[in-house]
Amino acid sequence: MSDLVVSDLTPMGMYHNADAVVQAILLILVAASVVSWTVLFAKGVELAAQRVRLGRALMRLRAASGLDALAGLGGAAARMLAEARLEIEASGATLPAAGVKERLALRIARIEAGEGRRAQRGTGVLATIGAVAPFVGLFGTVWGIMNSFVSIAQSQTTNLAVVAPGIAEALLATAVGLGAAIPAVVIYNALGRVVAAQRAGLADAGALVLAIAGRDLDRAQGGA
Repeated sequence: MSDLVVSDLTPMGMYHNADAVVQAILLILVAASVVSWTVLFAKGVELAAQRVRLGRALMRLRAASGLDALAGLGGAAARMLAEARLEIEASGATLPAAGVKERLALRIARIEAGEGRRAQRGTGVLATIGAVAPFVGLFGTVWGIMNSFVSIAQSQTTNLAVVAPGIAEALLATAVGLGAAIPAVVIYNALGRVVAAQRAGLADAGALVLAIAGRDLDRAQGGA
């Protein structure tokens, strides 16, 4: 580890003069921070588009009187509608409506579960970064301080001008680790709330599709 002058005590200067292990840790933490912000923008766009489609589908579902009036739905609601029609066609007109409704509920529940997993996909890495990044930064700090003590022993001096640069480089790893972990935790919690709202909307859509399909079945059996 080389001695630093005061003008070199900048984040970039400390990085260039840090130990190779500390440099690698800093690069890993910066990459983790980039991943966190990438997930935020990617999932933000994805969830916003899904929210718009789901909102439009819910408006149509609330106003619909039957499955035939729901052509052109998009997203998860369209898959729920397709499953409802498939189950009704497969069951035919002779099977009891109660059994058809139970099978419809099962089909729709599986779609809701799949869409919920899809909405949450990619957010787990944020939890990992938020939990691990501080410890990775702490490891870099411990390693850097250990090297600083070795330098003190080799130089046989405790002059602050000699010791401070190495300690500053070590503490930089902790700062970068916290800088990667804190946004990751905040983004994870924010996306978690959005995903929870998305799941609630999917449950509403599933309930409405089931209600409309049940109404059609009751009408058909009443007419028969």
